[in-house]
Amino acid sequence: MSANSRLTVAVHALTWIGLYQRRGHEVATSEQVATSVNTNPVVIRRLLAQLRKAGLADSRRGAGAGWTLSRELSAITLLDVYEAVEPGPIFALHRSVPDPECVVGHGIGPAMAIVYDGVEATLREELTRTTLEDVLRDVLTTA
Repeated sequence: MSANSRLTVAVHALTWIGLYQRRGHEVATSEQVATSVNTNPVVIRRLLAQLRKAGLADSRRGAGAGWTLSRELSAITLLDVYEAVEPGPIFALHRSVPDPECVVGHGIGPAMAIVYDGVEATLREELTRTTLEDVLRDVLTTA
């Protein structure tokens, strides 16, 4: 299994747009963002559409078309971005019901649900602590 990079790409896109706007540009095109991310602009447009739906990005059509942030970088947490692009739980239980007559099959769901709930709560708590402003600061420090 490969790791999911949607959160990283979404944070990259929003942080890039925020920096671009700070440097005096009104809107960023999906092509510009895609160049920074090194992916196809269609991937960026789909991702930004999800972020727009979550109230994190706005788009303009027509002359001067492109993307802007809906809020300041300091007002967007990693949890905001995570919830926009990864709306489901991190882990899932079985797709089909295990054998209820089996001791493990009967108890695995409740046992794992406790663990998964704790992991999810810890993740959310950690993601709430970091804003895109923090990410940009760290990016600029390492640049």
